[in-house]
Amino acid sequence: MKKILHTILFISLAISFSQCKKEINGRTDELSPLNPASTDLQAGTWKTVLLTRPDTFSVAIPAATNSANYLAELNEIKGYQSNLTAEQNDQIKYWAAGGVLRWNELMRELVAKYNLPPYQNADGTYPIPSSANPFAYPLFPFANPPYAARAYAYIAAAQYDALVACWHYKKLYNRPAPFMVDATIKTQVSQSALPSYPSEAAVLAGVTSEMMKLFFPTEIANIQMKAEAHERSALMSGAATRSDIVAGEALGRQIANVFIAKAKVDNAGKAVGTSTDWSALENNTRAKGEIPWISLESPKRPPMLPLYGKVTPFLFDTATVTALRPGPPPSTSSDQMKKETEEVYNYVKNPTKENNRIVLFWADGVGTCTPPGHWNAIAAEDFIKKNYSEVRWARNMALLNMALMDAAIVCWNTKYYYFNPRPAQLDPRIKTLTGTPNFPAYISGHSTFSGAAAAVLGYMIPERASAYSAMAEEASKSRLVGGIHYRADCEVGLKVGASVGAYAVNRGKGDGCQ
Repeated sequence: MKKILHTILFISLAISFSQCKKEINGRTDELSPLNPASTDLQAGTWKTVLLTRPDTFSVAIPAATNSANYLAELNEIKGYQSNLTAEQNDQIKYWAAGGVLRWNELMRELVAKYNLPPYQNADGTYPIPSSANPFAYPLFPFANPPYAARAYAYIAAAQYDALVACWHYKKLYNRPAPFMVDATIKTQVSQSALPSYPSEAAVLAGVTSEMMKLFFPTEIANIQMKAEAHERSALMSGAATRSDIVAGEALGRQIANVFIAKAKVDNAGKAVGTSTDWSALENNTRAKGEIPWISLESPKRPPMLPLYGKVTPFLFDTATVTALRPGPPPSTSSDQMKKETEEVYNYVKNPTKENNRIVLFWADGVGTCTPPGHWNAIAAEDFIKKNYSEVRWARNMALLNMALMDAAIVCWNTKYYYFNPRPAQLDPRIKTLTGTPNFPAYISGHSTFSGAAAAVLGYMIPERASAYSAMAEEASKSRLVGGIHYRADCEVGLKVGASVGAYAVNRGKGDGCQ
């Protein structure tokens, strides 16, 4: 019977993943080549995240465009272009739409694929994915929202630093693209005066593949194939020579190592906690005279990442995490809590068509790319219309995702500080419309993520600021009308998220990108 139930669960999750991929990634399949409104040639001076300076890692002086070695590299491109297959042309077109965009889409797909909570053991306990043995069941990672937010942030920030360094060397060496040196080379990307050494495609392939291997170790072979396809497409398109690509990949991989070193000591590996930690949370809450959160799953599942609130943020220090933690929710014995619980019950008892729509649209649960991924998709759709350069794409995605990761840290710090029960725990009549997350209620993760994302995106695209705020309000409301959160969880979560987003906005205003 358990195997049958597990099969049904797997099928339903596969459907959810398919829907996520179709709705969030499918609309970018037929894009024109990236055609930046500006090359952002001065981007080598922009403020980086972890690199102390853009020339932290040296890049060798390239060969002259009239040298025998360079002419041989041009002949390699011509050899490719004389025999391109339909599949190769498709790959060129796919990657020409933008490397930051394509890698972000691939990330969302991997998050959705691995966003699966482990099934219980025969004894009723739950196995925990292990990075030391990622192929054992349950596969590592369980890409839940905090894990996903951290992965998106590290990868986006590493891409940004790598491209700032790339742009520094492009301006320094100023070697033109192959199609500008030899008019017989057919360009299958948008023509630009941007120097080609080192190749931005190879920098992205190098830095992103190394970072993604860290977060998704069972996908190393697949990730490596994607990186090679990205670099090969840049070569075949006439955008880069072999030496452009070799230099770019080496630079990207070195910068990835800086971010990997940070990731290994940021406390995320301790976020699961121990049974002693879990018991202490419950006991401490009872000692305060409050009803503690308990898992509503059967058998009871350990709380999700109770120590994630101690992960080191990107945008501020750990003391600021505590400072951003809001005041307490209504006491579990208060009239206000009874009122808010009754409000939740009335919503799920009398669902409207519109409320059902927003609950499903913003559900972002198991088998999806998570709330941070949803906001990445929203950002990507709007960034496509702005014709950003690769480096500006990377900068904007880094600001967004650092805010989302740090929002998760503050949110989880708050959740496990107050350890507040879900509405369905206080009132068993409440049946949620999308399941009950396995962690405390206050504050709402969806609301915190959405408040942060709306603040950052509104800064980047001011003409859309009101639209982003409306989206955030709707995402927040979806958790109330879906029976998952109280009103206080949602309202306070939005405010906390906006406060976190403000740190990203302030960073953006001072990073030199105008």
